Amino acid sequence: MLITLSNEDEDEVVRVPYPDRSEGQMFAIAENMLGGARVRVICEDGESRLGRIPGKLKKRMWIREDDLLIVDPWDFQDEKCDIKYRYTRTQVNYLRKKNDLPDSLDVF
Repeated sequence: MLITLSNEDEDEVVRVPYPDRSEGQMFAIAENMLGGARVRVICEDGESRLGRIPGKLKKRMWIREDDLLIVDPWDFQDEKCDIKYRYTRTQVNYLRKKNDLPDSLDVF
């Protein structure tokens, strides 16, 4: 789900995707970079999972520690997940102002 907003100061349009709760997606924070397209993430449900950056996103999505992410936990292994999206700092600030971040992940 994308929400389009316009900034009052500028005519800039920012699109902010939200996790698709019907598919089980959730917010997470990148904790450790493990190499080999693997990231240790802390999800909003309090679980620590091993996140995998899918092949088509490896070169397009550069993730650093403490980045806010959208993850999709695996159905057959709950301790692993796929990373679907990385938020920019501007998008994180927008989510924080709208109080859309869970309290467990609001470290920004």
